Amino acid sequence: QVQLVESGGGLVQPGGSLRLSCAASGRSFANHALGWFRQSPGKEREWVGSTRWSGGGTFYAGSLKGRFTVSRDRAKSTLYLQMDRLGPEDTGVYYCAAGSGLIAGRMGLEDAYDYWGRGTQVTVSS
Repeated sequence: QVQLVESGGGLVQPGGSLRLSCAASGRSFANHALGWFRQSPGKEREWVGSTRWSGGGTFYAGSLKGRFTVSRDRAKSTLYLQMDRLGPEDTGVYYCAAGSGLIAGRMGLEDAYDYWGRGTQVTVSS
């Protein structure tokens, strides 16, 4: 049974940083891309960024590149999202997702992902 379990969310002040983790288990992800989506209050879920588990590239939503960094530790089977210079607009639930055989052009599409975590709440507020 595939499980993606996010952790690391919480309350952070504007301008601060936070690192989210996603523990992935239940299958080999060698042919998968794993990534992050987020859903802010009153908005649709949006893609943040994804990385190919076996190497071959990391991709970002254009508006977030430079502040957010996606990485993975294959030995720990864990995906990370480092978030810097956070602002109130970054508040939301952050989801980890995994999809097989993704080409670059489909990385940002929700329906390209087969597995989803339950999410972790990030609140940016003073």
